[in-house]
Parts: sequence; C-alpha cells; structure tokens
Amino acid sequence: MTRTFLGMPATAPAGVGQLRGEESFPAAARRSLADPQLRRNLGHATRTIRAKSAGVIGELPDWQELRSAGSAIKADVLARLPELLEQLEAKVTEAGGVVHWAADANEANRIVTDLVRATGSDRVIKVKSMATQEIGLNEALAEAGIEPVETDLAELIVQLGDDRPSHILVPAIHRNRAEIREIFLRAMPEVDPALTDEPAVLAAAARRYLRQTFLHTKVAVSGANFAVAETGTLAVVESEGNGRMCLTLPETLITVMGVEKVVPTWRDLEVFLQLLPRASTGERMNPYTSMWTGVTPGDGPQAFHLVLLDNGRSAVLADEVGRQALHCIRCSACLNVCPVYERTGGHAYGSVYPGPIGAVLSPQLTGVADNASLPYASSLCGACFDACPVKIDIPELLVHLRAEAVEARRRPTAESVAMAAAAYTMDRPRLYEAAQRAARLSRLAGRRGRGLPPPLNGWTGSRDLPDPPAQTFRDWWAER
Repeated sequence: MTRTFLGMPATAPAGVGQLRGEESFPAAARRSLADPQLRRNLGHATRTIRAKSAGVIGELPDWQELRSAGSAIKADVLARLPELLEQLEAKVTEAGGVVHWAADANEANRIVTDLVRATGSDRVIKVKSMATQEIGLNEALAEAGIEPVETDLAELIVQLGDDRPSHILVPAIHRNRAEIREIFLRAMPEVDPALTDEPAVLAAAARRYLRQTFLHTKVAVSGANFAVAETGTLAVVESEGNGRMCLTLPETLITVMGVEKVVPTWRDLEVFLQLLPRASTGERMNPYTSMWTGVTPGDGPQAFHLVLLDNGRSAVLADEVGRQALHCIRCSACLNVCPVYERTGGHAYGSVYPGPIGAVLSPQLTGVADNASLPYASSLCGACFDACPVKIDIPELLVHLRAEAVEARRRPTAESVAMAAAAYTMDRPRLYEAAQRAARLSRLAGRRGRGLPPPLNGWTGSRDLPDPPAQTFRDWWAER
C-alpha cells in the first residue's frame, strides 16, 4: 500500500485514456446537432427530470441552507483529506475489510484484476460506477479474460449496444424505447422474439437476463457514493435494486472509490442523503440506500476490498480555484439544466464525465491540453451553478480553465518577456531604484523621436521614446 500519492505534484495521471476526447467538442457537437432523433430524446428526458426535481426541491423551505451545508462539508473534507482517508482506512480494516491505494487508473485496474483472479472467477457483476468508467475497468477486465456484466438497466443497455454512456445519472438518455428494444433483440441472450417496446416489458426482459447472473456470480464490483470516515461505512444509492443484489449476494465485493467521496461523520451523510435524490432523480429519498461496514460473518460478502483512487485528484486539489470541482456528488443536476448539453448530448464531450461538470473536471484530471475545447462548451449562463446542490461555481471554473488553455498555447513574445521583467523589477524596490538610474543611459540608445534598437524596436514602432528626466522622483524626494 502507498499513501504518498496525496502529496504528489500536480501532473496528469497515467492510464486515463478514456477521459480524452478523440475530437474537439465543436466538431463532435456539430454532428450531434444534425441528429434530430437525439435532440428529441434529450429534450424530452431533461425536461421531465427538471420538472420532477423542481417539484420536490420546492417542498423544502431550507433547500438553500442545505446547499450551503453540503458545500461547507465538502470544503472541510478537501482541507483535511489525508487525515480523513487514513481514518477511513483504519475503520475499514478494523471491520475486516482490506484497503488498497491506487495512484492512477493502471494501478487501480491491476489491483482489481488481481483480486478477481485470486477468487478463481471469470465473471463479475457491477453496480453502476463512474469511477470504474473513468479508469476503463471493463476493458481491463475483458483483456484479462474476465467478463464484466453491468446490472444497472441503463448501463446494461449501453453495454449490450456496444455504446458509451452519455449522462451521469441516465447513461442511456440518448436512446428511446424503440431503440432499446432493437438492442435487446440483437444482443440479449434468449430474449423473446415477440418483445415489445413497452417499458415494463423491456424491464422484465432485463430482469430475466440478470437473475441467473446475480445468483451464480461470486464477485461484485461497485463504486461508492459516500464513505463515512468515523465508522468505515460505505454507501451506494440507486433506484432499481440491482445494487442491493450485487452488494449482498456475492462472496467477494470490491469497491472502487474516488478519494473525494469521503465524509467525516454520519451527521454529514444526512445532509447529502437529502440533497442527492432531489437534485438527481427528483425523489424525496432514493428507493435503495445500501450501506455496509467491512465484513459480517455469515451475512453478505465475506471478503471486502476498498480501492481508494486518486487518478489526478491530487492535481485538482492543488488548484485553489479548480479544487471545488471535487465537491461534485455526481447528481447530474447541471446536465439537466444546461442548454448546451440538452442540444448536443454527452457523447460530444468525449469524456466519461459529460456536461458542465465534465467540462471542468475532465480537463483537470488529465490536463487542460488534452481537453482544451471542453472549457468552451458552455454559454456561461450560470444555470449549472443555480442547480448544483453543493454550490460548485462552474462558470467561474470554466473561465479559470479557459485562461489556463490560453496560457498553455501562448508562446513568449518580446512584449510578454519585457512586461514580465518589468513586473519582476517593480516588485523589488532596490532593483527598481537601480533600474531608474540605469534608464538615464537610454540616451545612448538614441535621441527623442527615434526608436529603440532590436529586439525592443517593436515597442517604439508606434510611439516615441521620451528622454528620461534629469532627476528621478526618489532623488528629488531625498533632497527635500
């Protein structure tokens, strides 16, 4: 185990190729905008979620206070992240679990693959997890001869369709039910050829397909919505019950969790369990909230492994402005209100994390140079900030990252070098005084009305070089 990665320099991590887009956002967005069916699917889904969420949020008179509390808790977590993670590790270990520390995607994939191989299993069932998508775990498992089976309905649709998720909460939001029916008929084993596109019928087909998988697979892989440092408790919230099946039936459970998901206490968890369902699914509480603490003999998985994933988060934490992106609780509220996302969909972002949060998180995880167009995938209307349940100022982050993108492309010029030198000099009184005296020698460079010699002649191309005064202000002040 290693804990040193939390103090590593802010460099892009290895093994996060899935986060890098194959083409720029503008090019991908143009293609999405030309697909009328995609726009209809997205428009209908996001309008429905927005209306439902607004209704349940309106029931709470203290919603803004809850948002402020969530933001404050997240700021506190980031301020003492190493301390809380070590506390979490101690509590998980005390409860019979094993904690692994992964600096990047390659290390995390190696750890999980080795753990699965050690069980002798060649198949795993998976709870929906953004962290495992981020590191490309399914691909790594398949390469090792291990079959990953997604059990979340939307993730299953994406997997069977050989597709990519396009939304944090609803990965198959870009598909309508007719398209889902075609995917099931084409890719789902032993599906009824008379399958219709009624939602209940499609769900029943998925249930039949997954039931035997749940009962005969010994290893599960999950993410985690939260981890409570004071007890070592992990929490997953979901709407279908598939997560509950994965977390209780297998013999071995492996959880991959981004290090920012930790919260200090159970009281802190209470805040997020009110914020998350209302902002994400428009529900007062999640239908299934599963929590587990280590291993309980005779009940549930008898081996539990927690993989704490950095994968660029230390680099984000090092940025005083950018670190607020780590407050994200993956609710997708910013996607549901974003006019850009509603028209282009998630695939245009070329990132595991789409939408406004993806536009500020992905460039920081992999380096702005690898996602230079994403900070521009916004109108800066501010709807995402208003919707965010933990008050992430996404417009501020977008502007911040745009500045970084410009700086990354900028080459030094004579003017920028000269201005940097002037700023350095003026910040040091003694050096500035010496420069003032030396300025008198500029008379040697030429008379008034003539320019400076190269490489400074560009500055005087449109202005005269004035003669320096015979006496500096400092000298005048000293005399009087």
